[in-house]
Amino acid sequence: MEPSNLDKQFGRTTEEPRYLDFKHSQPGQSGLNKFSSTLTREHDFPAAQAMLYAAGVPDELTLKNFPQVGIASVWWEGNPCNMHLLDLGKEVKRSIQAQDMLAWQYNTIGVSDGITMGGDGMRFSLQTREIIADSIETVTCAQFHDACITIPGCDKNMPGCVMGMARHNRPSIMVYGGTINPGYSGLLQKTINITTALEAHGAYLYDSLKNPNDPSQTKDEILSDLEKHACPGQGACGGMFTANTMATAIETLGLSLPGSASTPATSPEKMRECQKVAKAIKVCMEQDITPRKCLTKKSFENALVMMMALGGSTNGVLHLLAMAGTAGVDLSLDDFQKVSNRIPFIADLAPSGKHLMADLYEIGGVSSVHKLLIAAGLLDGSTITVTGKTLAENVESWPSLKQGQEIIRSLDNPIKPTGHIEILYGNLAPQGAVAKITGKEGMSFTGKARVFNKEHELDDALNKGQIPKTENLVLIVRFEGPKGGPGMPEQLKASAAIMGAGLKNVALITDGRYSGASHGFIVGHITPEAAVGGPIAVVQDGDMVTIDANKHTLDMDVSQEEIERRLQAWRPPRMPVTRGVLAKYAHLVGDASRGAMTDLF
Repeated sequence: MEPSNLDKQFGRTTEEPRYLDFKHSQPGQSGLNKFSSTLTREHDFPAAQAMLYAAGVPDELTLKNFPQVGIASVWWEGNPCNMHLLDLGKEVKRSIQAQDMLAWQYNTIGVSDGITMGGDGMRFSLQTREIIADSIETVTCAQFHDACITIPGCDKNMPGCVMGMARHNRPSIMVYGGTINPGYSGLLQKTINITTALEAHGAYLYDSLKNPNDPSQTKDEILSDLEKHACPGQGACGGMFTANTMATAIETLGLSLPGSASTPATSPEKMRECQKVAKAIKVCMEQDITPRKCLTKKSFENALVMMMALGGSTNGVLHLLAMAGTAGVDLSLDDFQKVSNRIPFIADLAPSGKHLMADLYEIGGVSSVHKLLIAAGLLDGSTITVTGKTLAENVESWPSLKQGQEIIRSLDNPIKPTGHIEILYGNLAPQGAVAKITGKEGMSFTGKARVFNKEHELDDALNKGQIPKTENLVLIVRFEGPKGGPGMPEQLKASAAIMGAGLKNVALITDGRYSGASHGFIVGHITPEAAVGGPIAVVQDGDMVTIDANKHTLDMDVSQEEIERRLQAWRPPRMPVTRGVLAKYAHLVGDASRGAMTDLF
């Protein structure tokens, strides 16, 4: 077999195993314990058997015959996205045991993007995707688990889980922790969410935060009220931000049960999903449905269709590239553009719209959108899923979107006739950049460059009201890429402040990335990044920069000769960290146009 394009790109041959392929002994009587039987058959590993008895295996019959299922939750306290995942894991464990299987819970780490946003803690966020994948691969393979159920809650959690599942490639299902419910501000008398609080901060900085219901209230009182009520409890950020984008993509890829992506965290249906997953994982084990059988080029193209139709996060580009790369599927930036060119944007969902995922759940959820798009011929319903059925078979009896609903527009009356994700190339981004342009901001923008070498420099300028409303500006934040950050921090604090302050004369571009809650005229993932000598490193204040989504270009009005002269005189800055986890990450991580993966070597 000829090496794939992805293999050639990464310098691999088809003979080279990507991940360790464990040899195992014959399974026991159940036929499903083909990995764990390595430890439990006869007396080859007496210490292992002694420890399994100590961990709770009741008798020899159970030890020898019951398959072992790992339950990996990204549980930790202190973040609404993850705080409830241990409880979901316990329900999954009960349902697994009821199916005559052994269940072993374990956790991996997470970082709250919302809590770390705008600070140095955000540099640790993206690299947790790799740690989560490493953890799941490690425990599954080291402990000889026969199957794996992952329970993530936040955005990096989900691709990390899928990458780990693709590496060990044993029967696996993901249970999404679920979306948060809307918050409510009594002062403003309206539904709010986390973006409301962030954008209000921009209005606060520019002294335009007012309560139309009570002009006497101070901006501090209003912002305090929003901070207290934006997040009413457990669940991931409620719009079509990165968490819900990834949950939608992964359900579309076939790795979670129908309905998982849109079921709210506090809904009784989420607990019922935890109960259903045990039968589903048994089907996967019986039919040998493994993650890489679901992760195909067709299923990834389906995920891109859903991303464009619902207005998903730019982070979806980064994570889908990494998931595909891990599974050995050829997926490139150009695939995103091809799908964006043909798929209409039809969802009135935050951040660009007004509705949340909990609202979509009430009218049928993601599976109802699947049904709509399969019927329209825009989704390929033939892809296999963890239920043992195809995507089309999963939603055949699912209710259609409710009549009269206003969240999902008809295909002949879209918000935008093509997708909102635009892949740009030019002398500022020779290897690509990712823009999120819904059309509300226009399709092109030209302005003078104002350069910031770190995100905190722009944040300081915004905090001091130093970004004027009097001329078109392209704000450039550089040295925030995967290596340069390090960690490619999200810049929601800045983008939200710009929107809240009403700076419509401003575009924002970066070699870093944005939260799924970001919107406005924004471009991220500029490659090559500044830290490795990409052209963004030598943009100067006053250079004219043009972003053109119609032509898919990102250029500065500087000749190639001048760019080369500047690059010859440029010297890389000193790395911000030289030891510890971020230094290791910076050393290993690849570029954003290939998903910022750490195992490309």
